[in-house]
Amino acid sequence: MTLNWLAPGYLLLLALLPLLLLIYALMLRRRRLFTVRYSSLALVRAGRQRWAWLRRHLPFALFLLAVGSLVGALARPVTDTIEPIGEATILLALDISSSMCSTDIAPTRLAAAESAALDYINSQGSGARIGLVAFAGFAQLIQRPTTNHADLEVAIRSLVTSRGTAIGDGLTAAVKAITALHSPDAPAEPLPEGVYPPEIIVLLTDGLTTVGEPPLEAAQAAVANRIRIYTIGFGTANGGENTNCDQPLFDGGQPIGAGEAEAAVGSRGIDEATLIQLAELSGGAYYAAESAGELQRVFRSLPTAFITETRTLEITVIFAAVGALLAALALLLSAHWQPLM
Repeated sequence: MTLNWLAPGYLLLLALLPLLLLIYALMLRRRRLFTVRYSSLALVRAGRQRWAWLRRHLPFALFLLAVGSLVGALARPVTDTIEPIGEATILLALDISSSMCSTDIAPTRLAAAESAALDYINSQGSGARIGLVAFAGFAQLIQRPTTNHADLEVAIRSLVTSRGTAIGDGLTAAVKAITALHSPDAPAEPLPEGVYPPEIIVLLTDGLTTVGEPPLEAAQAAVANRIRIYTIGFGTANGGENTNCDQPLFDGGQPIGAGEAEAAVGSRGIDEATLIQLAELSGGAYYAAESAGELQRVFRSLPTAFITETRTLEITVIFAAVGALLAALALLLSAHWQPLM
């Protein structure tokens, strides 16, 4: 915790403390000279009060501390604190193409992805707004960003697969869902380079774009809004049996060229090169997962720092309260112990 001052000029008043201490020392010296004339009385008093020294000087020590604390209050102390942000926004963009029915990851890729997503949602604070976009042949916003995690669970468990993979359309829908939360009347505050707002997209796919907008073009809107994209390539190199769970709901879109789609396919049938580029362009990161356990670890490793921010908190009232308390205690002890001094 760093302590700073809004009005540091008042700290010069701390120079009064040595002056007060000097005045106190001179007063004690004068009293000592006076008590020499009545040495017998002083000896009697010292014998009766074993703690006479402490009682004599403690009130003044408390008084000095009170003055120092009140001077600190005049200088308006502030400190930087890390506090949770109540409006963090996370948009899950999940691939529900027919290949997500593959059983190479038990029970299916889609079921494993749903389970990992639900665990991730439950690990977030209640103030985090989380939304869901599903994409196959085209993308659809299934759940607007909400703090009601029960609604999210219902939305995730209701997903069905279909033909096609429109990663770019999924990104576009996710960015629109996040930016729709921005107030049009409040201009966005410029952020320093490398600083991002508490908004991210988590995109999971097991394939490559076959229809819709090219992903790198769709990512430009996220980059413009400083929305980080965390991409996850999910699946094994061998694949698995497809349980034929397709539904026509998400079928559609315009196909891209087959050569363009196949050029960047990795050994697992995933366009990892594009997923890496999407993450790097937006300030996010790319993760690969080939099992349900790995996917769980990926979700746990996603950043949570965006849920907090550093705020400047003025603590003048604390210094003032401590100073007043010490001053009152000094006066009380001085009045109580004066007869013994």
